[in-house]
Amino acid sequence: MSNANELTYSISPEGEKFPLPRNEEYEEEFKRIEALVNQARKEGKEIVVVMGVGFVGAVMAAIIADTKEENGKYSKFVIGCQRPSTRSYWKIPLLNRGQSPIKSEDKEVDEIIKRCVLETKTLVATYTNDCLKLADVVVVDIQCNYVKCELGNVRTGETDMAALEASLKTIGENICPDSLVLLETTVAPGTTEFVALPLLKKAFYKRGIDSIPLLAHSYERVMPGKDYVASVRDFWRVCAGCTDESRVKVEKFLREVINTKDYPLTVMDRPIESETAKIIENSYRATILAFLNEWSLFSERNGVDIIKVINAVKMRPTHSNIIFPGPGIGGYCLPKDGGLGYWAYKHILGFEDGDDVFKITPTSIDVNDTRALHVAELTRDALRNMDRYIAGAEHPDLRSKLQAGYRRHQV
Repeated sequence: MSNANELTYSISPEGEKFPLPRNEEYEEEFKRIEALVNQARKEGKEIVVVMGVGFVGAVMAAIIADTKEENGKYSKFVIGCQRPSTRSYWKIPLLNRGQSPIKSEDKEVDEIIKRCVLETKTLVATYTNDCLKLADVVVVDIQCNYVKCELGNVRTGETDMAALEASLKTIGENICPDSLVLLETTVAPGTTEFVALPLLKKAFYKRGIDSIPLLAHSYERVMPGKDYVASVRDFWRVCAGCTDESRVKVEKFLREVINTKDYPLTVMDRPIESETAKIIENSYRATILAFLNEWSLFSERNGVDIIKVINAVKMRPTHSNIIFPGPGIGGYCLPKDGGLGYWAYKHILGFEDGDDVFKITPTSIDVNDTRALHVAELTRDALRNMDRYIAGAEHPDLRSKLQAGYRRHQV
């Protein structure tokens, strides 16, 4: 929020400057959103607020806004809400132009956002949290990070959920008692029931509301690349509610906005089961990659073609998902998610024997985090053997010989 005598800007990655909203602009902004919501309600649409329009939230908001009933009528009106900070505010005016705030090689990202904003007019973006007062459903896509203090020692890290907690507090202060809150963020197991729910309950108590907040969890499995939208819309989902009512509501909502006909929805009994499922998924993948690290070193030092070996192993159906070793691990989730589980075991769930219980998962993350150092050594030695030295190199090509990318089936 900018003061009357100040002019602060948020700058997009392309360099375009957007002035942050002034205090006096908030009231008019809410009136704008409220008018759009009133019209949407007359048309029979459900009002959905998506908190956070970043890497996951922007696409999720568009997918929800693109939802149709069997008769072809659009059934949702979506408000993407983003904090008006210098770092992130620029996403709001871009979205309201029908432009995606994220870049993707999937052409459908730009197409679906443009269609929902400019053609069907089922998607709008705002900076005012007052929009939460209008929501039937709130989808939370606020980052929960795991901060590592040392390279190769995930155990010394800690979960950073400050932004998520602040968002949940704001949600609790504004939503209607019968609004569903769907937490999509990958979180430390136990967060939904033992962190998020108490925050919402406390906010309800201060407002004199006696009912239990309707809170659910369903993690996304978004994959960057050419099938970005499909990885959110056309992919298997897991969900759970804190109460029977919230479980019924989240199941109904997801069946409406996600392709559960071709990709069946798995409904769990408790949110901690849904949260744990995501952590195990990525810990499993990280463990396989760490396992291949030692065998790639073995092969490297003994003249064994590890690629040929893996192809031979993959002929066995039970081993067909073995992953080729790479220079480390890419993406956002694999390097951190196991750490969320390790941290939660002590700091949310209250157990003190985490180092005895968790041996494989932390070790796998540490191995993967440091594998890239070996790749750098190989690159250095190969260049040295060609009488090319990185140290003191004047040409940029000598300092950027290796580029590693992340794809859905490539790590």
